[in-house]
Parts: sequence; structure tokens; C-alpha cells
Amino acid sequence: MQTVISAGNPPVLSARGLGFGWHGAVPLWHGMDLDIPAGVSLLRGGEGSGKTTLLRLLCGDLIPSAGTLNIAELSLEAGSDAHRGQVFRTDPRSAALDAVCAHEWFGSLERRWPDFHPSAVPDLIEGFALGPHMHKPLYMLSAGSRRKVWLTGALAAGTVLTLLDEPFAALDRPSIRFLLDLLQDAARHTSRAWVLADHEAPEGIPLANVIDLDDRP
Repeated sequence: MQTVISAGNPPVLSARGLGFGWHGAVPLWHGMDLDIPAGVSLLRGGEGSGKTTLLRLLCGDLIPSAGTLNIAELSLEAGSDAHRGQVFRTDPRSAALDAVCAHEWFGSLERRWPDFHPSAVPDLIEGFALGPHMHKPLYMLSAGSRRKVWLTGALAAGTVLTLLDEPFAALDRPSIRFLLDLLQDAARHTSRAWVLADHEAPEGIPLANVIDLDDRP
């Protein structure tokens, strides 16, 4: 059984009355309330349940049809630099970085995320065994190595809210163990939140909250 720990601090992100649906389709959610506390939370659901769509809403890439989203006392609005600097979402399926080398991308992140920690990058590169791939454009990397690049950026970003979309997919076993160790530390944090969108809970990580999209009407 996965442990869910209760948080005594105010939620890092709160949503009230959240609604969203793709144009011409049945709405995915109506009147959804969410509280995401500090630590590690799981966003669970099967294929097509809307995990990635909800992450895009939480980071401001999509605009909800109803309701409010707040993080660090800021209202989340699509395109708002104030909140974009507080949230990092991994998007390893995106082709937007295909022509970019990992070392170039890491060098650009400090301009977008004000709390980015360049000093954390070398240890993350070593932990994910990314050294041989740093000067290759991302289109040349395997799915697992691309995901490691995204994870390195996310874990060094220093954001209040970090959204990890299926973080363990395509990773080799040493990288899975390395990521689990990092999430163990994240689970003890009192002012930052990590949300893992996945089919099941990561082994041995105490969870602050579980959001199960399969159980929602």
C-alpha cells in the first residue's frame, strides 16, 4: 500500500471549479477542485484519462473554460511570465527541442526560470549518465536519453511547482534508482511540490496527495 502523508502547510497550488474540454468534445472536467501540497503528489490515470492535459492546465499552457488556479498567491493565466517562472513541466514528446543540444538548452534555462540552479546540473548529468550526449541534438537521442534531458532541466529549475509527465518511461534501471533517490528528498520538502503523472505510484516514495482521474466522473 502506498503511503499518503498529510501536509500541514497551505497548498502550493489550488484549483477551484476547474473546467476544461476540447472544442466540440465532451468536457473532460467540470467543477474540479484540487489542492496540491508540498512534497510529491501522484496524478494517476489510464491512457486517455487526461493526465497530460491537466498538467498543461496547471502550468498555464491551456486556458480552463471555468474556475481558478492559484500558485504561490499568483493567479495562473496562460502567457503570464509571473507564474511561468514558478512552474516547470517536462514535455519529452515535444519536437520543439529536436535541433537543440542538451548543453545549449541547459544554458538557456536560467533566463526563463529565475531560481534555476546551474550548480545542480553537473551532478544530474552524471547521475543520468548524460555526459556522452551533451553535444548531440535531441533528435539524435533515444527516448530514454531525451527524457533524462528534460528531467535534468526540471530538477535543476528550482520552481515552486514541478510537473513530471511519466518520468520513469524509457529510463534504464540506474537512472530509475537515481530519480527515486531524488524524489525521496523532494517528498520531504515543505514549500515546493512535484506532481508525477503516471499509471501507478513510484516505489517507496511517500506521497502528499493522490489525484486519480479514473475515479472522477
